[in-house]
Amino acid sequence: MRFSATICLLNLVILGICGGVYAFTGFNLLYFLCFSNITAMRAVLGLCFVSALFSFYALLAFKPFRGLK
Repeated sequence: MRFSATICLLNLVILGICGGVYAFTGFNLLYFLCFSNITAMRAVLGLCFVSALFSFYALLAFKPFRGLK
């Protein structure tokens, strides 16, 4: 569980970096890293969507911040 959560969060951080580069420079880094293949880019975006859903589920189901007040 911990390994899959770490992979999902790392995936979302990489997507955030690619989005930041695109927002500030206009260069689509994700498209470049997918070798200009739109199908591969959509597959990566779909994987990131599933990673975000898993991270949201993990926060709701396991409540890691329950003891912090």
